[in-house]
Order: sequence, then C-alpha cells, then structure tokens
Amino acid sequence: MKPSSSVAQPLDSSSGAEYNAAQQSATPRIRRIQRTALSLLLLSGIVNYLDRATLSIASPLIRHDLGLSVAEMGLLLSAFLWAYAFAQLPAGALIDRFGARVMLAVSLGTWSVAQAFGGVVSGFGQFFAARMVLGVGEAPQFPTCAKVVRDWFTGKERGTATGIWNSSSTLGTAIAAPLLTIIMLNIGWRWMFAVMGIAGLVLAVGFYVVHRDPHQVDLTQREKAYLHDAEGEVATRPTLREWRRLFGFGTTWGMLLGFFGTIYVLWIYNAWLPTYLQMEHHLTIAKTGWVAAVPYVFGIVGSLSGGKICDVLAKRGVSAINSRKYPMAASLLGTALFTVLTAVTHNTTLAVIFISISMLLVYLSTSAAWAMASVAAPANCTASIGAMQNFGGYFGGALAPVVTGFLVQKTNSFEPALFVGAGVAVLCVVAYWTLVRAPIPAPATEDSNAALRASALDA
Repeated sequence: MKPSSSVAQPLDSSSGAEYNAAQQSATPRIRRIQRTALSLLLLSGIVNYLDRATLSIASPLIRHDLGLSVAEMGLLLSAFLWAYAFAQLPAGALIDRFGARVMLAVSLGTWSVAQAFGGVVSGFGQFFAARMVLGVGEAPQFPTCAKVVRDWFTGKERGTATGIWNSSSTLGTAIAAPLLTIIMLNIGWRWMFAVMGIAGLVLAVGFYVVHRDPHQVDLTQREKAYLHDAEGEVATRPTLREWRRLFGFGTTWGMLLGFFGTIYVLWIYNAWLPTYLQMEHHLTIAKTGWVAAVPYVFGIVGSLSGGKICDVLAKRGVSAINSRKYPMAASLLGTALFTVLTAVTHNTTLAVIFISISMLLVYLSTSAAWAMASVAAPANCTASIGAMQNFGGYFGGALAPVVTGFLVQKTNSFEPALFVGAGVAVLCVVAYWTLVRAPIPAPATEDSNAALRASALDA
C-alpha cells in the first residue's frame, strides 16, 4: 500500500458507468488490502481474547497464591470489564477522529504493557489496577474493526468481513483454554502473563507498519468508486455535536441494550466456565483446559455464519437494518433457551453440548450486532456507534462476573446465575426488537427532510 497525505475526494458525477462497474469487482490491490486488514484484525483479536482469558484460566492458582476468595475473584474478573465498558465511549470518538491505524496500534501497546505487569503483581490491589488498564487499552479493538470494515468493504460484503474478524473472539478463547493451560503448567501463571504481553507489543508494531487508512493510500478513480458509500457519503471527521446526537435515536439505545444481554451471557461463560466445570462437574484443571475449548469451537461457526447470514439476507432484498436485526434477536433468544437447559442438567456431556450451542448462538448474535454498526449510522460515526453498542454490552459483561460470583458463593451452585443470565437475554431481545427500527440519518439528510416537511405544512 502506498501512503499518501491526500484526503479522499468525492467521486465526480461523470463516471456513473465506471462506478456501477467498479461496484461489481475490486482491483487486485483492494483485495490485497482487504485480506491483509482482515488477517491483522483477526490476529489482534485473538491476542485480545487470549489476554482476557489469562485470569480466568489461571483463576484457581491465582486464588491460591494470592489468598483470594471466590467473591474477590469475581471483583477481579470484573475490573477489566468495567474499565473496558466506560472506555468505549471516548474510544469510538477517537477512532473516528484519528483513524484505525493509530488507534489500534496504541491500543495494542497499552494493553500489552498492562498484561505483562499482571505477571509481577503481589496482591489484589495491584492486580485490580493492571486489569483496569488492560480494559482501557483493549477498548478500541472492536470499534476499530468495525471502522476498518466500513473503510475497505462495500455494503454487501461487510457482514461476511465482520463475521471473520469477530470470530477472533471465540477462536482466541478456544485457543486460550489449552494453550494458556499448557504454558501455565510448564512455566507458571506469572510467565504466562509476561509472554502474552511481549507478543502483543510485537503485534502493535506490526499493525502500525503494515496497515493504512484509506486517506493514506493513493486510490485510483475505480477504487474510489468501488469503496464509495452507496448513499453517496464522504467520510469526514465527526464533530462533538454529531457524536452526541447519536444518543437521540432509539436505534442507538436498542443496539446498546441488545448487546447488554448478549455480552452478559457471554461473560458468564468467559469468566466462569473453567470454575463451573471444576465445581459442578468435578473436572481436573488439566482436563478443564481441553473441555472448556469445545464450546468456543462452536462459537467460531456461529461468528462466521452470523456475518454470512446478514449478507445473504441483504442480497435477497431485506433492508440493511433488518438483515442484522432478525438474526441477532433470534440467536439471542436461542442463547437464553440453552442457558436454561445448561442450568437444569447435571450430566457433564449434556452440559457441554448445551453450552456449545449457546456459544454458537451468542457469537452469531455478536456478528450480527457488529454488522449492524456498519449500517446503522453515517459513515463518519461507524466506530462511535459501535463503541456505544459495546459500552452497553460490556456494562452487562462487567456485571456478569460479579453477580455470578456472589450468587455462586451464596448458593454454592451455578444454577441461579444461569437463570438470571437467561432472563437478562430475553428482556434485552424485547428492547432490541422494539427500539431498532431504521438507520440514523446524516445531519444534512435530517435537516433536508425537516425542511421538506415544513414546506409541505406551509403549502
């Protein structure tokens, strides 16, 4: 990719035929950029989730070494999530303003330093601080991915592209269980944190060197035509007013609340699955590492199929919003059902099957939700709307480990916590279905429509 200081210009109106032809196929360079971008996003997402999983995987040993209770471990697990959730709102605005290349490189570097520090902590307070910084550092990851997809893929390709990078979350977690367990059992949990921190720093440098934002590439007219938004939008840096106005639409709040339910259920499993298997089904630490990986393999299928389903529905004439809304709502309802089935079974095999189906559906839901971010708002607010959605999701994710930890400590069972998770999911589907109705218009479009309505009234 050849860097350029020029800013992408709007297409001239004299090349309509060229525009239509370009929409059918990308140049070899664009395809190369797309493949490279998705590879980097997938790899960074895997590292992201490996780093999140270190505490969950090492939970029994960390509790022993630092003398922590189950409730304290729940608080420690949630420290990352609270910081991650509240850092979403500024992260999205910063990504839309400064671009994906800078923000993801800074993000990777920050969270990798925090991850490495987790290997040298001596008590609860230091570990809590390290996990908070990890959360702040990781916050830009997924909104950046949504921004890259909006930048480099056309409308009917974004679902599939989103499914690919979104699969990093479940692929990373699936790899985490056996990989981190092996590292931990061979060199200790402290060195496990250090190794992951170093890997992230190397990747941060690699992403900054390789990736480019569209305005940093000398695009040909055909390439501009291919990438140009179907609505004719030219991406500009959003103002604070444009960012704030997103909160005035039901679609924003529906996305926020719907993702709350999705990530709440997901983080019951992400934070507590190894402990659940050990407490409820009496598996050893070594065996847990392998069994816990099984549901996340199903999650990979769900993530990839979720994005593909969105694109298929869009190509068959379903509106951009509904092609995301239908699979997201349906899969979240299914997640609630299989979470209830997990709660009521005492058979280990059935529990793993039900959790696996839950994971497939919850990751299908996350792919559809992130694909929604690429069509729900004006082009220059893609990362902002995605970050707002992620804020809602990880507000729920931050509550899940704490609520689950206290319920398990009080009842000595995971059953009540799983019932609560299923109930939260159902309530959030209702909110999502009710509030998410139409894309958020660009300010100019909104002002134009208002003027037309005023003229009609005057007439």
